[in-house]
Amino acid sequence: MSHVRVVWWLSLTLRSVRGLCRVRSMEGQPQGSANPTAMVNSTVSCGEKLPPETQETTVSEGAAKIAFPSANEVFYNPVQEFNRDLTCAVITEFARIQLGAKGIQIKVPGEKEVQKVVVDLSEQEEDKTELKECADLALENQPRTATVGEICEEGLRVLEGLAASGLRSIRFAREVPGLRLVVANDASARAVDLIRHNVQLNEVAHLVQPSQADARMLMYQHQRVSDRFEVIDLDPYGSPAPFLDAAVQAVSEGGLLCVTCTDMAVLAGNSGETCYSKYGAMALKSRACHEMALRIVLHSLDLRANCYQRFVVPLLSISADFYVRVFVRVFTGQAKVKASASKQALVFQCVGCGTFHLQRLGKASGVSGGRVKFSAACGPPIAPECEHCGQRHQLGGPLWVEPIHDLDFVSRVLGAVSTNPSRFHTSERIRGVLSVITEELPDVPLYYTLDQLSSTIHCNTPSLLQLRSALLHAGFRVSLSHACKNAIKTDAPASALWDIMRCWEKECPVKRERLSETSPAFRILSVEPSLSQGTKVDRPCGWFVVHVQVVAGPQPHPTCPRLKANFTIRDDANPSSRQRGLKRFQANPEANWGPRPRARPGSKAEGKTMEDRRRLLQNKRKELAEDPAQRAAQLKTFPCKRFKEGTCQRGDQCCYSHRLPTSEATAEAVPTDCPQAPNPNPPGPEVTTGPGVD
Repeated sequence: MSHVRVVWWLSLTLRSVRGLCRVRSMEGQPQGSANPTAMVNSTVSCGEKLPPETQETTVSEGAAKIAFPSANEVFYNPVQEFNRDLTCAVITEFARIQLGAKGIQIKVPGEKEVQKVVVDLSEQEEDKTELKECADLALENQPRTATVGEICEEGLRVLEGLAASGLRSIRFAREVPGLRLVVANDASARAVDLIRHNVQLNEVAHLVQPSQADARMLMYQHQRVSDRFEVIDLDPYGSPAPFLDAAVQAVSEGGLLCVTCTDMAVLAGNSGETCYSKYGAMALKSRACHEMALRIVLHSLDLRANCYQRFVVPLLSISADFYVRVFVRVFTGQAKVKASASKQALVFQCVGCGTFHLQRLGKASGVSGGRVKFSAACGPPIAPECEHCGQRHQLGGPLWVEPIHDLDFVSRVLGAVSTNPSRFHTSERIRGVLSVITEELPDVPLYYTLDQLSSTIHCNTPSLLQLRSALLHAGFRVSLSHACKNAIKTDAPASALWDIMRCWEKECPVKRERLSETSPAFRILSVEPSLSQGTKVDRPCGWFVVHVQVVAGPQPHPTCPRLKANFTIRDDANPSSRQRGLKRFQANPEANWGPRPRARPGSKAEGKTMEDRRRLLQNKRKELAEDPAQRAAQLKTFPCKRFKEGTCQRGDQCCYSHRLPTSEATAEAVPTDCPQAPNPNPPGPEVTTGPGVD
């Protein structure tokens, strides 16, 4: 036991010495050095090459180049390049608006400058003096400009609360004009050291200020109006809920707050009680879960801002890949805060057919004198059982039901990216996503999906253009959604939507004898599509306007003709983004993409080791082979957990592997990059030493 303790103590000591050598060698490098060889394989003072898990890798993204450890000590995910590109584009347009109000123009590399027309009036001598005076006046009236990489005294102060490697902050400094200061903060000392190194590597020390502090405490220290940041970016690992309260207080009046949420399992309804504890809303499992996640985050932001007489105005809300991203502006105003209750709503969702209804929490009504009166809303809007299938309802929310995008601002960002496509590596995808957003119905929360409607009644799925055309023929509005490929976002009521699906089932009949009498499909199809479902033919007095065709045959009611929807494809049913073939929904960018493991000091590199582990654990829970020999061989490939814990009593009879650590694994545990310190208590001759002994 004493020998094991001595070896364990020496291992910890040598690891500390190795870390100290790395930090000193990094601090000793000259500023501005960008030697790729030195970045990839940095050396320590003892002159030996570092082991693979402590090497550094250089990554270029946008105009920035960062060096980060190959080991998972600092979080970095290359899949979120789209997130960072979009953030740079949004902050650039926000800076253009903010500085434009101060008479400052920003210059973005690659943008075409406005052509200036020069008129020569020097033909006559008497006009030279007047021309000079006009030129001096033009110079005085010429707007000031802000360029990339230069400090703008009246520019934006940006805070990245969770900077990790500092890549995002460095990209802001090198790609976004009109900045005064960028604070790259992280609570990890190792991450802050890496930020300093990358700042020197990219020569942006005049703009980027590294900071080591808890992000919440740093934002709480900037609550004063004069100390607030114009832009705050929060991109945590998981939920940003712990940082939202401080963020809404530290952002300036009309400032920009950028928030990323990667805990989509919580926001998508897998754990409603956890979602309520973090965001103050119950999430439901729904086909529209991605848009519901966006609206829950906006509700949480507005709820926290209301505590300080502030409110949020969404500029852009994105659901992409495995996360959601919102860009909001924060304002102060007691009168506007009173309207926040009428911007939130509860959602009633049927567990059978998926039909949803919204119930706002508050009601805003105008009174004489231009004033607005706020009162509690009346409800509920539905009966205890669904009117279409007879099933019960689930209650979710509250969530934000106002528009989640500012279409004017989105058009500005889309125009800037379209005119300068070489600025970002993901410009093509940004154009596609923003184009779909401009086509969305801003005043229609949530959506249905094509497969949801057809699978509910067990019929063949109509094409997207056919269903969109039927809704357009019926006089309703319909659009796609950037959050789902086959989404149907429409202002048609649920009764009209199911009437159209009943008409489609007439063309593709379902075998009714196979349906259970209590199933949603049987109950929905047992009702004929007719005007008795709340429909009216007269356009001036009806809320459901359809193109109907009266046919012969038995009628469901003596005064109610049967209805037949028109599925003829219309030209305007195919949206512009779809016709142009824009990249709206990107395929998986790389193998094993998605959320990366949490950054942990001293963890192994996520490369070959992680791939081997995935390959080892793949199909572990699937049914084993029927042959006993093959089954035993498969089980022997998995390590025994009890053996690792030292509690397995089966020995060689255990069905799992009891293999000892190999010499390579032992070499990784004991550092060999520096000379080993002498052992104060050398083992005696009776003690066995070797690579496999602790």
